[in-house]
Amino acid sequence: MEGADVVETKKGTISVASAFPAHKEAVQDRDHKFLTKAVDEAYKGVENGDGGPFGAVVVLNDEVVAACHNMVLKHTDPTAHAEVTAIREACKKLNKIELADCEIYASCEPCPMCFGAIHLSRIKRLVYGAKAEAAIAIGFDDFIADALRGTSFYQKSQLEIKRADGTQAIIAEQVFEKTKEKFQMY
Repeated sequence: MEGADVVETKKGTISVASAFPAHKEAVQDRDHKFLTKAVDEAYKGVENGDGGPFGAVVVLNDEVVAACHNMVLKHTDPTAHAEVTAIREACKKLNKIELADCEIYASCEPCPMCFGAIHLSRIKRLVYGAKAEAAIAIGFDDFIADALRGTSFYQKSQLEIKRADGTQAIIAEQVFEKTKEKFQMY
């Protein structure tokens, strides 16, 4: 097949659809469209005074389910990042906590909290625009890039981190054992 990368398997030769130049171009166009919407949200948030220059879009079957921007200042909530806000809105609209059939487009590389939310919601695909360093360059905390790259973010945090010992730890761990029959994840 001309223009296609070919992959050899044990059962024979197959063509990979995503290897076709036209398919790659269509994916790039689609990604560009939704990433542009996320960037537009970032501008909107700053213009409204809602928070930092971050935007995110959750997409299901080529339709925008939620388009949000950073709302930290508006809600006085340090967890109201664009990605978290978009995931919350998408979950409400779709009436489910698992977004495994969705994708998320973020204007910037997600921080650890946002990446955690993306992971926990089971979103199948993340596309982001700017690297974390772009946010760091204008004053956002560089622990984000360090955490994403696994480099000493605990050292930069002005937070003591300690696991409880003794009875408190045992009591906290027992919650899981005592509630496992009453609570089903999915």
